[in-house]
Amino acid sequence: MSVYLYRLGRFAFRRKWIVLPVWLLLLVGLGVLSSTIAQPMEDDFNIPNLPSERATEIMDEHFPGRSAAFAFDAVTGTYVIAAPEGSKLTDPQYSAALDGLVTELNGLDIVDHKKPLTSPLTSAADMGCLVADRSGPTYIEDCSGAPLNVLNEATPDSVALLDVSFGIEKWQDVTAADREAANAAADAARAAGLDVQLAGSIAQEGDDPGGSAELIGMGVAFIVMIIAFGALLAAVVPIITAIVGLAAATMLITVGTSITTIPSFTTFLATMVGIALSIDYALFIVSRYKHELAVCETPEEAAGRAVGTAGSAVVFAGLTVFIALCGLSIIGVSFMTWMGLGGAVAALMAVIVALTLMPALLGAFGRFLFRPKVPFVGKVDPEDDTQRTVGQRIAELIARKPAIALTGAVAILAAFAIPAIGLQIGLPGDESMPADTSIRQAYDLRTEGFGEGTNGILQIAADLSAVPEEQRDEALAALRGKLESFDEMDYVVGPQRSDDGSGALFQGVPQSGPNNQDTKDLVKDVRAEEAALNQQFGIEYGVTGTTAIFADVDGKLLGSIVPYLAIIVIAAFLLLIAVFRSVIVPLLGALGFVLSMAATFGATVLIFQDGALGLVEDPHPLTTFLPIMLIGLVFGLAMDYQVFLVTRIREEHVHGAPATEAMVRGYHHGARVVTAAAIIMISVFGAFLLESNTAAKSMGFALAAGVFFDAFIVRMVLVPAVLVLVGDRAWWLPHWLDRIVPSMDVEGEKLGPRKSAPQAAEPVLVEG
Repeated sequence: MSVYLYRLGRFAFRRKWIVLPVWLLLLVGLGVLSSTIAQPMEDDFNIPNLPSERATEIMDEHFPGRSAAFAFDAVTGTYVIAAPEGSKLTDPQYSAALDGLVTELNGLDIVDHKKPLTSPLTSAADMGCLVADRSGPTYIEDCSGAPLNVLNEATPDSVALLDVSFGIEKWQDVTAADREAANAAADAARAAGLDVQLAGSIAQEGDDPGGSAELIGMGVAFIVMIIAFGALLAAVVPIITAIVGLAAATMLITVGTSITTIPSFTTFLATMVGIALSIDYALFIVSRYKHELAVCETPEEAAGRAVGTAGSAVVFAGLTVFIALCGLSIIGVSFMTWMGLGGAVAALMAVIVALTLMPALLGAFGRFLFRPKVPFVGKVDPEDDTQRTVGQRIAELIARKPAIALTGAVAILAAFAIPAIGLQIGLPGDESMPADTSIRQAYDLRTEGFGEGTNGILQIAADLSAVPEEQRDEALAALRGKLESFDEMDYVVGPQRSDDGSGALFQGVPQSGPNNQDTKDLVKDVRAEEAALNQQFGIEYGVTGTTAIFADVDGKLLGSIVPYLAIIVIAAFLLLIAVFRSVIVPLLGALGFVLSMAATFGATVLIFQDGALGLVEDPHPLTTFLPIMLIGLVFGLAMDYQVFLVTRIREEHVHGAPATEAMVRGYHHGARVVTAAAIIMISVFGAFLLESNTAAKSMGFALAAGVFFDAFIVRMVLVPAVLVLVGDRAWWLPHWLDRIVPSMDVEGEKLGPRKSAPQAAEPVLVEG
């Protein structure tokens, strides 16, 4: 492979005024094509084959239209109304204000007018649902399945709920004007003294949390590369390739909308991956080019060798990322599949840009690439074998005390991994929103007035088709009795019978909130009783609602982690055997990744679930999608660092250096570029900590921590220490495997000896 990439690098360098216009035409062509044939992106959050779908099927059969409210993209809205302290909503002025709110909502175009809204005070009184003289919130005994928009008279501040059906088909179709109209409808009631907060998807802002992070990442990347290369222009080139690679990937994804339906959030992961990998790969090739300039006869030869060696590492690093992201499709969740495929396209473009556009830019900038020099930085060049760098000192220290380095690295990772034992996950709900948002305040008001369980009501849909008519009442009574028997069930409403008499609905209110593990266990317990009731009466039922759906998604994703991890680790292991022609090195890379993941999960649990360090005011379980996304992204980046650093070590070993000396030399040359790449990634991901949303914070922190642990602890301490301890056996490959594994020649051995640069050329070549 190195020979072909060497030729490609020389061609792109020499024919730069052909390659650069071709890239420009390609971008223009993709831009024209995407703007001409692209179709609007459509988001689809539905996850097939969840247990909660059984309840949806029963609703569709016996209660047409009721199941739409439980779709992931449904437009929902609940107004939580509270009277001032010491007052009640039944006071004349507040009752009138509440009636005015209902009238205002009935006049909105965006509200579904099939069934006009009525005041929750009237609804409760008419149905006789209020139960007085009980401690705690008002309970509902039996309102024939009436929705829980019921006045609470047992709290100091009376609270009511008003559920509103909106006539907008999907949440993605909600505009800023719609959101403003829904919120403004309560202004008069607020002016009258009521506290009115709006929850539901109608109040959810559809913003992109990644914009500021990308800008911060670009800025930090530029500063880090100035320090790494000691020159302004050399720092600009990786930014150019990142922009081009990202633009090409984004437009390719957009063009794909003309063929199939692609969700809008596909470009989110593509943007993150495109920036990260493009800069990573450019760093590696420019760094190697700088080294080759000092030892090659011409800049063209230096570019060819840089692409032939560093470019080979880039190809295989990119393949590991590609495998990891495409592997997300095995989970069976459509939007995660598309996010993975979008990231895979970005990874592919990052590799192509690094191998073709990068050498062309090296040729275009010529001798000016490493000029002007930036004062006080880049004084010690890691590509100069005559200079002693910090990386070399660290490598020598590891080489002298490998057992201590290994033990220390494992101890650090193990200490951070311990809290991961208590890992809990859940979909981000209203309780995870910032405290100053209407959604979060509505959640808190509802919890205060009705109990936390009312934020995650269980919807139990029963099918009585197989139950004899004379036994249906008895069957429903038995089901209700069973639901009420669970300790974690606060109370039950229903049954509400269907018009055809063959269906019924119950609403079960848990004691705890939607993401509480006790509530998720309650869902499992309720479902577990179906078999016995079915055997006795023939009744069938399903459980849906926010809590049930959250529990189902958690189970599906948790069940996918092991097969997903197995697939990407095995595929990458086989790939890295071909890269390193070793069994131990790929195995070490995979085991090191497992350790870094354990430490990452532990640190994230400690801060965001347990509330350590006070980074979050209100700790919650980690986002359900975080483990899968974290594994895919960090695995790809981890293998990047493994390939970048260890290929340089292997190269020194192949060229004759003993194991320990090869480690020190390879570490000397590769440590700075891995450090720079890791710092850039940590900055990009860490910028998400500036977001107000806790889910975004936790994702950014976890990604940043994952890169830190894997790059600085595993790849730069643990792996070198093991290589020293194992010695030449690290590069052992069984003879039978050696015969069937193709030779990739990542280290460039087949390129032959260099033609040394003339002594007089030293100032010119070193400077570019």
